[in-house]
Amino acid sequence: MAFRGKEMMKKILKTVGENGLNKRDKETLEKCMPRSKVVMNRAKRGLFAGRHIQFGNRVSEDGGNKTRRTWKPNVQEKRLFSYILDRHVRVKVTTHAIRCIDKAGGIDEYLLKTPYHKMDTEMGILWKAKIEKLYEELGQKEVVFFSPEAEAKFEQDFKDLKLSEREARKEVRRKMYNGMSKHERVPISYILAADKLKAGSVVSN
Repeated sequence: MAFRGKEMMKKILKTVGENGLNKRDKETLEKCMPRSKVVMNRAKRGLFAGRHIQFGNRVSEDGGNKTRRTWKPNVQEKRLFSYILDRHVRVKVTTHAIRCIDKAGGIDEYLLKTPYHKMDTEMGILWKAKIEKLYEELGQKEVVFFSPEAEAKFEQDFKDLKLSEREARKEVRRKMYNGMSKHERVPISYILAADKLKAGSVVSN
């Protein structure tokens, strides 16, 4: 287990307690811990898919002098749609993580297919556990299939409902218009200037 995994294991044992886990659960938990050695602080707040800060030297062309430098990953803030949550999730991801998510087929599939030890951030582990729990609850629900005739009836009822709502709105407008007296509504003819009033509109005296 790498340095990062050891630090996370210490936090869990501190929260749960040394006597709160038996030996078997402790070994299972150690297998789920990330194996990356160095994790940036800002990587804890996103999905970096193994891309983190790298260190090296900048070599000059003339004398070959070496200067220490770093390479930071290309991090973007994206809105990813989750089908199980039925909403967009705003998260910071690397371009490599975006390609992995597209290859998996979405953020939900990426979190389900990626094993725990490759989720090298606390946020990734938390979201993976949450998505797995939601899909497990979804799998326990009963699924009802309707016949094509029943689906056609539902669609026709929906269309009739929309038509009835449209007719009700027309009736309300008709009553409001009929309730006004003749001197209150005066149609504007097309002779008036088009830049001041629209043709066919109604103004009150």
